[in-house]
Amino acid sequence: MKSFTCGNCHELVFFENTHCLTCQSVLAYSPANNKMLALEPLDENIWKDKLTGESYKLCYNYQTHNVCNWALTLEDPHALCPSCQLTEVIPNLAEPANREVWVKLETAKRRLIYSLISLGLPVASKEVSEAGLSFKFLEDSSDGKAVLTGHADGVITLNLAEADNTERERRRQELGEPYRTLLGHFRHESGHYYWDRLIRDSDKLGMFRELFGDEREDYAASLSRYYEQGAPNNWQDQFVSAYASSHPWEDWAETWAHYLHMIDTLETAESSGLRFAQADIRQESAFDTLAKNWFQLTYLLNNLNRSLGLVDAYPFVLSQSVLAKLKFIDELVR
Repeated sequence: MKSFTCGNCHELVFFENTHCLTCQSVLAYSPANNKMLALEPLDENIWKDKLTGESYKLCYNYQTHNVCNWALTLEDPHALCPSCQLTEVIPNLAEPANREVWVKLETAKRRLIYSLISLGLPVASKEVSEAGLSFKFLEDSSDGKAVLTGHADGVITLNLAEADNTERERRRQELGEPYRTLLGHFRHESGHYYWDRLIRDSDKLGMFRELFGDEREDYAASLSRYYEQGAPNNWQDQFVSAYASSHPWEDWAETWAHYLHMIDTLETAESSGLRFAQADIRQESAFDTLAKNWFQLTYLLNNLNRSLGLVDAYPFVLSQSVLAKLKFIDELVR
């Protein structure tokens, strides 16, 4: 993600900020021009950009519930921003604690949507296209029926329990998933969606099967075997995570999520002023350069953590097999 500055005083601000802590301006991210606006009120939900004088309106979920921080142009016919338009079911707000859960979910989802839009991937709601994307935020029922986080036909469902830090940490330890985060869930499940959009009916299916395996393998049986027996001892030779070994679809989704981790983190580092060794464009592909920069960055991340006495921030080893899968995704996206 690029670095953002306040549109009024030009101090650095986070993508999630709603106010500038330096000049106290109201902030809103504009997906229309990919910048953080500093706003002042003009009329009911009409705001003026302090820098350009242009007028905007706040996303309905920002204005009404304060769970968003995006703005739309006045000409936009929608009340909701491009990210909030994709949420089909929100948490039950009759439960007071669920508002904070909703904030966490939407915050992570906006980071995903930012990345997808930046990469030029198709992002549309189901109101616009039958092949569109939507999200449901659901919780386990009182009768004990559990909600499974997953994807089906363009609908990504997330269990509200994943927004509980303690519960998510328990599951992370239990399942051995070092990057079990809300953003990680969104990126993983989006991988299933884009497999349907970009691979399933395309001429890329043969290459997918060469790299990831045959997705026609019984999915339920594969997952059952994985949860009973675990990953093979040498899984790191072929897979980016242990869970990726369970089935080709999960291998794809885990690798896709990892690719988004890489792209977003590298953009953040470069936008913050970190410089990498220059690539030899005569010898390297775009992905070769990306991979080289990623190794430099993760070495720095891990060394910084070790200097503070912390565990490695990036506990992964990318084998040649995994790099080949990542390169396939990179070339597909490009």
